[in-house]
Amino acid sequence: MPEVGGGGGGECSDTNPLMMDEPDLSTFENKTGLAEDMKFLASMPELCDVTFLVGETREPVCAVKAVLAARSRVFHKMLYQAPSPQRKKEAPPKENKLRQFLKRSSEPLLNLQNTAAQPTGHQHATLIIEEFEPDVFRQLIEYIHTGCVTLQPRTLLGVMNAADYYGLDELRRACHGFVQCCINVDTVCALLASAERYIQYKCTKTLVQKVLEFVDEHGNEVLNLGSFTLLPQHVVRLILAREELRADEFTKFQAALMWSKKYCDSMNQNSNCHNTVSLNQTISSFLEYIHFHKIPANVLMKDIHPLGYVPYSIIMNALAYQADPTSVDPSKLSPNRVRRSAQGRSMSVQSSGGEHYGSNTTLTSSGSSEMVSSEGHKHSSN
Repeated sequence: MPEVGGGGGGECSDTNPLMMDEPDLSTFENKTGLAEDMKFLASMPELCDVTFLVGETREPVCAVKAVLAARSRVFHKMLYQAPSPQRKKEAPPKENKLRQFLKRSSEPLLNLQNTAAQPTGHQHATLIIEEFEPDVFRQLIEYIHTGCVTLQPRTLLGVMNAADYYGLDELRRACHGFVQCCINVDTVCALLASAERYIQYKCTKTLVQKVLEFVDEHGNEVLNLGSFTLLPQHVVRLILAREELRADEFTKFQAALMWSKKYCDSMNQNSNCHNTVSLNQTISSFLEYIHFHKIPANVLMKDIHPLGYVPYSIIMNALAYQADPTSVDPSKLSPNRVRRSAQGRSMSVQSSGGEHYGSNTTLTSSGSSEMVSSEGHKHSSN
């Protein structure tokens, strides 16, 4: 039997095990304490030297430039690259506007009055970040300062794409690994809703495909979720249009009705009484994706027809098809669906602002031409 340690006599073999059992007192680590102190540092505006105004609300998020630059080459370039002469000329007006904005803020987290008295090179920088939401960017800053962050399904897509954007590969890989275990019935709608915000980023597309595959597999469960009503309209249409969706047609109708009622209630509460949103008109945009002829006749006549949301012609064609499939032209069952099937359906990206980050891009199906303009209004090319 070979000896461990390479020989040297019995005395050596007696002392080695004892030395291995003794703790190494020459090195002391307190990574937990360091992470907590760095998190505290980033939470104190007076200790930070850069503030990001994030998202549409311009929510302040503070950080330390040196830490950001050490952890991310993108931040290093952003914070320490010399500005162009034209940028220097434009800087004072922007700073004045930001100072006015911060004076009006209910959370005076910045003290820009003191920045002018600081020596050159140590001024408190203020930058605007429009690409990511405040919650997402705050988690990113927390990770950069502490090396630790709690991943959540609601912000997962944003954090993953922010990590990719700022060159934090370990965080991006951690998010990608977390995807495998976080997609479930409770989180699937939240993931799809956040996908709308970040669909223009490359990391999103793979995740969206995985989420849609989960939706296909658990169609009836997903369509019955209360959170299904929180999805954007074109995402609902995308789900209902998927031929891979494992859900019965009556459940699809109920989901469309549930979403339409929620949407109309919300819109009518936020508008004046002269501009009410019609439930019939809202649900009509989903009818083409439902195979009514596959719904039993007693359900059609007892549960669907009395509601008055489905045109009588569709009900009659469905009943006629069930009695004799050869008596009804398939195109009359759902004309638009037949046309879309010929074109093929798949997840796609439509952009009204090119391929740049932050462009106005919409998750939709290849058969849909719905887009969102820069003013937030929906347009259709049909």
